[in-house]
Amino acid sequence: MSIKSFAAKLFAKKIYNDTQKWAQKPVETQQKVLEMLVAKAAQTNFGKDHHFEGIRSHADFAKHVPVRDYEDLKPYVEKVVKGQEDVLWPGKPLYFAKTSGTTSGAKYIPLTKESMPYHIEAARNAILHYVHETGKAQFVDGKMIFLQGSPELEEKNGIKFGRLSGIVAHFVPAYLQRNRMPSWETNCIDDWEQKVDAIVEETYNEDMSVISGIPSWVQMYFERLEKKGHKKVGEIFKNFSLFIYGGVNYEPYRAKFENLIGRKVDSIELFPASEGFFAYQDKQNAKGMLLLLNSGIFYEFIKADEFFNEHPKRYTIGEVELGINYVMIISTNAGLWGYNIGDTIQFTSTKPYRVIVSGRIKHYISAFGEHVIGKEVENALKEAMEGTDVRVNEFTVAPQINPDSGLPYHEWFIEFEKEPTDMNAFSLAIDKAMRKQNVYYDDLISGNILRTVVITKVGRNGFQEYMKSIGKLGGQNKLPRLSNDRKIADAL
Repeated sequence: MSIKSFAAKLFAKKIYNDTQKWAQKPVETQQKVLEMLVAKAAQTNFGKDHHFEGIRSHADFAKHVPVRDYEDLKPYVEKVVKGQEDVLWPGKPLYFAKTSGTTSGAKYIPLTKESMPYHIEAARNAILHYVHETGKAQFVDGKMIFLQGSPELEEKNGIKFGRLSGIVAHFVPAYLQRNRMPSWETNCIDDWEQKVDAIVEETYNEDMSVISGIPSWVQMYFERLEKKGHKKVGEIFKNFSLFIYGGVNYEPYRAKFENLIGRKVDSIELFPASEGFFAYQDKQNAKGMLLLLNSGIFYEFIKADEFFNEHPKRYTIGEVELGINYVMIISTNAGLWGYNIGDTIQFTSTKPYRVIVSGRIKHYISAFGEHVIGKEVENALKEAMEGTDVRVNEFTVAPQINPDSGLPYHEWFIEFEKEPTDMNAFSLAIDKAMRKQNVYYDDLISGNILRTVVITKVGRNGFQEYMKSIGKLGGQNKLPRLSNDRKIADAL
């Protein structure tokens, strides 16, 4: 055992013990976070506008601070972008994480000197929990890669901005710098396809042990490695033992990845965003990710089916229930207040609090009142694939309201790596799984309002070409699993 791996095990034990202290006192921990946030921001523009000096409880907070999305918070953010201080949080932010919005164009999410360390610590602690649980630490001696955006940053009014993953690249600990790949120059390549090709060339002969990134883009990297070497990724990288991912559910990709790698490797799921690092997988065999309650973020939860009501109830951590679809609302030490990040989650455990991401509040299908969410379509595909050798590269789902003939239906656009031998039976298997999960969908099928699922095959690299056509190939960009309109469907 190397000195580095031995040290990793010792450090992992400490971090695990530290985590248990707050995880065992979730309500108290969150109350302290709320009190800290309100006290710290009381003299900011936002704090004065929302009577922070009079807030003593969550009820007070919910009374004075409405739920907002980026559009609603934008007037405050624009002041910060112009260089004003003490607007949302004391002083100026260190960075803006620039993300692509929908109606708002570019979104600028502040990162402060208080919030930035938690992004780094959470990623580190996810790996250390894995080390503590499994005892596996040899991978720290190999090379590690995170497929990410360019670390080149711009500056506006004294504040640097860029993609979150590019900003984080500036905070890689010194003890990992020798292990980290690709090179800075390669990371700065803007064109995603050129970048992946350069990463393949740089890493092909290296001892890669940890690979991390959004599954859809790691898949492209693996495919090009296989094409170059004419062998499985697991043969090219004999010590590759840990895959770290976030952003999308891994399950639809698992069979494809295991085929590309040629063997199984352990994995760690993360739940990061520009707005905060919310959760990570702390146990290999436990469902869900540990919600980080001690990271400068106060969480509220609104039941998804009540979210669009005029005054929906805002639940705190001690009030949530298992298996319910919640919209997650955050207030943070980066100056986001009552902020709707757009993700829906479900709790899988309350001792400790673990969550899965079930979808996006704006990504659903309810063209006929069926209320289908992302988790349901992912589970349905996974169930249909079980016991078969079918492999899927990518998929998305949209309603077809006005078909040329027959009843309306849900259209599944699927790019197969290996097609089912009986496409009709496969579509019926998806439909059966959907009906089992969603009673509204089941009623629509049995009531002859909808017909069963229709699968439309997408050609090789069709989804990559679509993402390229809208300027969102690579990086942190993700394809929506489902849409309530046919914008993506028609483009495909």
